[in-house]
Amino acid sequence: MPEVNPEQRARGNIDAMLVAAGWVVQTKDRINLSASLGVAVCELSFKTGEPDYTLFVDGKAIGTTEAKPEGITLTSAEGQSAKYVFGVPFGLPAWHSPLPFCYESTGAETYFTNRLDPDPRSRPVFSFHRPENLLAWVEQEKQLAQRLQEFPPLALGTLWPAQFEAITKLEKSFADGRQRALIQMATGSGKTYTAVNFIYRLVKYGGAKRVLFLVDRGNLGRQTLKEFQQFVSPVNNYKFSASIFPFITRLSISSQKHSILPNNSSCPSQTLTISDVLL
Repeated sequence: MPEVNPEQRARGNIDAMLVAAGWVVQTKDRINLSASLGVAVCELSFKTGEPDYTLFVDGKAIGTTEAKPEGITLTSAEGQSAKYVFGVPFGLPAWHSPLPFCYESTGAETYFTNRLDPDPRSRPVFSFHRPENLLAWVEQEKQLAQRLQEFPPLALGTLWPAQFEAITKLEKSFADGRQRALIQMATGSGKTYTAVNFIYRLVKYGGAKRVLFLVDRGNLGRQTLKEFQQFVSPVNNYKFSASIFPFITRLSISSQKHSILPNNSSCPSQTLTISDVLL
């Protein structure tokens, strides 16, 4: 049996990851873009070289993936990816030119760049996004990163000064492109109410579909649920459920062992698991 070199091993792992994410992997001599919503074609010729994978969604090119052996620093491959997304050959159907999305992966580590963002930058992801996710993003008028920069000013309303400051600085951090933030507040300062307020704004103005609210004790989960049930929108005086649930399918406040609130079957469309808002 021939020995598998590190790059071949990486490609084997990447193939499996793409398939698990809903992509059909094809060679360039046997292309059938109607085989699936998402098709990944290996080593298709571009004006600037041959990306290891060209990603097609609904028959049109949407991005590339560059495969590297384990041990390679993936940020060093970003320039290569950029060269490919700008080299779409004439006549190739594409969602945008340059292509909006690119990945670099070793099969063990994967980086992703959304070039539709106001300030595109690569970031680590657990695996490849599903074709329908990329399709939804490419069809959006504004990307999440841009929406996070355009929140309306926060009104003080019923917020305490410390809560107002925490939410204002959190939103400034998101607007500056920081993907992680920590709010540290004293006991009794209304941390849960603060969280409910900025989650409301993330969903209403940021279009967040999934937010994870994780607690380490069941009584904190019940306290959090009570805050959500009592919350009244400062915009229209609706309860949180009436103003937000039309856009989500489920509110899940979870401890490390179980979910405090079961599925709400009356909520019709997306997912709110209370903070993976940036993935």
